[in-house]
Amino acid sequence: MEDVKIALKVNDKDNVATIFANGIKDGMVVEVRDKKGNREPVTVIGDVPYGHKIAVTDIRKGEEITKYGEEIGMASADIKKGEYVHVHNLESMRGRGDWETEAETV
Repeated sequence: MEDVKIALKVNDKDNVATIFANGIKDGMVVEVRDKKGNREPVTVIGDVPYGHKIAVTDIRKGEEITKYGEEIGMASADIKKGEYVHVHNLESMRGRGDWETEAETV
């Protein structure tokens, strides 16, 4: 029996899923599961540590990234489905007074 590696998508609004397996390497397939029992195989792009995120859909630069039904940041680059999502392509929006300043000057 093959050892299935899983990632969980907790909320229907989520565009990322959390990896619940060790040793996830670029090109491996994980099974993304949601609360409704849906399962989808997704090929991982990048090495992903346990507890970190992958995109479950393509995310364009500037789009919000949602985890557990909450916006956790904004994509700082285009992110492909299956790609590792972390500080290299996610910019936090929380506690950022500069977003209001930048929006006012545009």
